Amino acid sequence: MSGTWFLVIALVVTAAALVLRKLRPAWYWLTFGVVFAMLRVVFRWASVMEACGLTVPPSRVRLTLARMTGRPAPESRVPRILRMRPTRTGLVLRLKLRPGQDAFDFAASTDRLRHSFSMHGITSREVKSGVVELRMTGYDVLARVQMPAKVEREGLRIPVALREDGEVHYRDYQEVPHSLNLGTTKSGKSVYQRHLVKELAARHVALVGIDCKQGVELAPLARRFSALADNPDDAADLLEALVERMTDTYQVIRREQRISADTPDAEITADIWGLPEHLRPVPVVLLVDEVAELALFSNTTEKKRRERIVTALVRLVQLGRAAGIYVEICGQRFGAELGDGITMLRAQLTGRISHRVNDEASAKMAFGDISPDAVLATTQIPVARPGMAVAGDSTGGWVRIRTPFTSMRQAVNACNAHAYRTPALDGLDAFRPVLPALDPVEIPAPAARPATV
Repeated sequence: MSGTWFLVIALVVTAAALVLRKLRPAWYWLTFGVVFAMLRVVFRWASVMEACGLTVPPSRVRLTLARMTGRPAPESRVPRILRMRPTRTGLVLRLKLRPGQDAFDFAASTDRLRHSFSMHGITSREVKSGVVELRMTGYDVLARVQMPAKVEREGLRIPVALREDGEVHYRDYQEVPHSLNLGTTKSGKSVYQRHLVKELAARHVALVGIDCKQGVELAPLARRFSALADNPDDAADLLEALVERMTDTYQVIRREQRISADTPDAEITADIWGLPEHLRPVPVVLLVDEVAELALFSNTTEKKRRERIVTALVRLVQLGRAAGIYVEICGQRFGAELGDGITMLRAQLTGRISHRVNDEASAKMAFGDISPDAVLATTQIPVARPGMAVAGDSTGGWVRIRTPFTSMRQAVNACNAHAYRTPALDGLDAFRPVLPALDPVEIPAPAARPATV
């Protein structure tokens, strides 16, 4: 009788595991998958390292001792596991390399390690000399994006997406002041921008927008914007006003430096973040929704306007960081065919994010001068996964990310809730959106109950 009950329980547990693996992969990983994965790593480690060519031959001392004592030759040595830590999405292994091994060997073998340990994905990075960290993902975390409950939100470091290794991808404006966001229609580019505005709405920052599609993307969020332009003519004037604000901010920084022999080093600054709190201007984030609309022209008048726009944008991305002006440029293409100055402008955009594109040339506009591997990864983004993108920077590093879906209603509610944070910027009053006051929501009174007879 006990054997029958044991068989029934085993069948129920197996069925539950299969159902969880299909419908709730995150729950399956936390209940069953993490245990199986750790056992596979422990028992297969030596054989997998040897099969992948990640071992080193024994030292001469060990070979000499084996010959002197008549023992068989020692086996090759495998990297030593310093630490194995389970996470909510996978495993993190920290390895100590043997003499003669290189971190590049593990980076080149990640695909073979993924198959050997039956994991969904593995990424490798060098922690320090002789120590490599392998981040193993137990399931496809980008299939259904769920941001962790506890996410770091401090200053201008904004959580924007989930990475393929289960970590949160942040947009840090003080580390990477200017960024380029590419993507074709229905690729998730607008959702990424919407999520960015939603996160920035709760911060002490001024939002300035340029949306030449008559404001259909940014106008609903206008209650949180200090300035907004919805056509190229207003955009040219707005950008030149931002350049003037940048110049005035530099005058404040220069006036407050007061460098002398007795001035402490901590009080000498070259940007707004070293100014006293009462003198520090509010940082500004400029969002350009479709940059091609600012660069195209059909007659002489529009050509002169384009030159004003491109000149102002180049000055802002070259000099705006110290003045607390950060630029976020979005577009479907951003190549030299847009005219003079575009290549110079793109070279100043350190952060690069590319959603799905229609051709390889568009991917090269984002990563061609950074990483050929990122170009290949961008062209492989499937159509069925809007919001998935490749994020990189000027160092050549890149990672796949996916933004959680943010509806327009969610972004509008966040902007309306934090509308009181919208600062008034000097010199940009003419571009501030004029909106009617929010109507109070009337809650209907409960209907009276009929008297009981």
